[in-house]
Formats: sequence, structure tokens, C-alpha cells
Amino acid sequence: MKMLINVAETVVADALRGMAAAHPELAVDVENRVITRADAPVAGKVALVSGGGSGHEPLHGGFVGPGMLSAACPGEVFTSPVPDQMVRAAAAVDSGAGVLFVVKNYTGDVLNFDMAAELAEDEGIQVAKVLVNDDVAVTDSLYTAGRRGTGATLFVEKLAGAAAEEGMPLERVEAIARQVNENARSFGVALSACSTPAKGSPTFDLPAGELELGVGIHGEPGRERRAMMTSREIADYAVDVILQDLDPHDPVLVLVNGMGATPLLELYGFNAEVQRVLGERGVPVARTLVGNYVTSLDMAGASVTLCRVDEELLRLWDAPVRTAGLRWGM
Repeated sequence: MKMLINVAETVVADALRGMAAAHPELAVDVENRVITRADAPVAGKVALVSGGGSGHEPLHGGFVGPGMLSAACPGEVFTSPVPDQMVRAAAAVDSGAGVLFVVKNYTGDVLNFDMAAELAEDEGIQVAKVLVNDDVAVTDSLYTAGRRGTGATLFVEKLAGAAAEEGMPLERVEAIARQVNENARSFGVALSACSTPAKGSPTFDLPAGELELGVGIHGEPGRERRAMMTSREIADYAVDVILQDLDPHDPVLVLVNGMGATPLLELYGFNAEVQRVLGERGVPVARTLVGNYVTSLDMAGASVTLCRVDEELLRLWDAPVRTAGLRWGM
């Protein structure tokens, strides 16, 4: 596989150096692998800290900024960051109002964020944690006990981030983050495997003419493999699986997310089919976001995330945000 890198060993550090050069509004500590808002800590504001393995960009570093995260901790590719990174990030952004850790449900992330929370509290930082586990494809996977954390992470970080930006206290910001996670479900489909820089070749075998239904963002197996389907058929399958687990009595936010190698031409076409299915099922759509947000390196494919919203959550979604990966209203 051809990759636009120097060597696999420096790919994360090189990316962080490039991010620092492109975004002076961020403070990027390349050596310690911590990305923070340059204006952090913000007096009186709850800080949001998240992180995870690299390779899912713009998640999480691309979501640092006003209206979303205060800091992000990038690990090596598909590898959890370490507790020292998280503690350093929490200390850098804590204003005394407390810190909310947003944790995707992968075993390494959960263990390391738990340890970091204990260490941060030993340093006098008030910490709350929210676990994101929105993927309805499988219950357990190679990296996870329980459901995986995927596209709903964006919704949690945006909505809780807006709440924090408004000056809500830690308990309320945490409650909103939990509400969002409980109201969100995701399902992903892979058309091709991804290739990590270290391996330099596909991480799993997906024969030509087949797709993986319910794939994870690290290439974990899903529910089943089938012969290639049309966009219409994939949308029918994915949305139906989500709606079997989510009773949308309220309007929903829709995220049609690319896995990294699927062009917008295809994603918008897929979104048309997702919207068709939701219309046929009588599900009202409040807002829609289409693009590559929670990716898996160069995997071709897409995921769908639906999140029920009430008036408050919709207001928080529409609130201004200014990050490298998501911005409006500013």
C-alpha cells in the first residue's frame, strides 16, 4: 500500500506537527501527545477531555475548540492514549469547575481513563466520566466488553461541549452527555479493509464483491458478510437495525459518516437513501451532518448514527462551534 508518510514510527508525531502549523488556535504538545485550546483554561468553564487511538481523524483532536472539547489525547494508531496524557490534559484545561472525560467503550480506553481519573482527583481535579457505547451491530468485539463507541461520540462532544460553553455546572454537563449517549445508536458498513502504517497492508481480508455489515472502526468483525449491496439496500438494512433498538418518538439528528476513503459523492447519495428510509418509517429529521468525522484510516464504507433530540438538545446542536473538524455560527 502507498501511504503519504515518512516512516510508520513517526506518523502520529508528524501529523501533530502539521496540525500545530495549520491551527495556531490550538496548543499542540507533540512530545507529550496532548492537544488543547490555546486559551485554556477558560475561567468558570467545565472542561471536556477525550481521546483515543489515532487513525480516526478528525476525531478527537479535530474537535478541540470553542463549543466542543477543551483537550484531546491522541494515542498511537488504533491504540489507547496512556493515563499520563489524560492527566496532563486535565491539568492543562481545568479551571476549577471540573473536567468531564468522554470515553469510547474500548477496553484500553476505559482502563486508562479510569486510572487517569483517579490520578487527576489525587491532584485535586474534580472528574466525571461518560462512556459512549452506541454501536448496535454487536454486543462484544475484539476490543470491547459491551457495545462499541462510534459515531455518537461526535454528538456527545458537540452537545456536552455546547452546554459547558454556556457555563453549565459539571453535573449538568455530565447529565447531558449521558442523555445523548442513551438517545443515540450507530451502525457501520465496510466496503474495504483499512491499512495501518505499521502493517502497510489491509488489516483483514474482505474479498472483492463482498461487504462487512456492522464493522467496527478498527476493522472489528460485524454481524455478517454479504455480497455487495446497493446504497439503497445498505440504507434499508442499517436504518432498520438502528430503529429496532431506538424508538424515535422525538426528532433525530442524523450523521452519515464516511470511514475515510468514501467520497462525498457517494456519502450524499447514501444520505438520500437514509433519509428515504426514515421518511418511510415516519421518523422526523431535525438536522443532518454528512462527511468524514469518525474514520478508520483508509477504509471505504460508511456509518449511520441517529440521536433523538428534544428542544434543549437541538438548541445545543445549533450553538456555535469552532474546531478544525466542525464549525458553524462563529
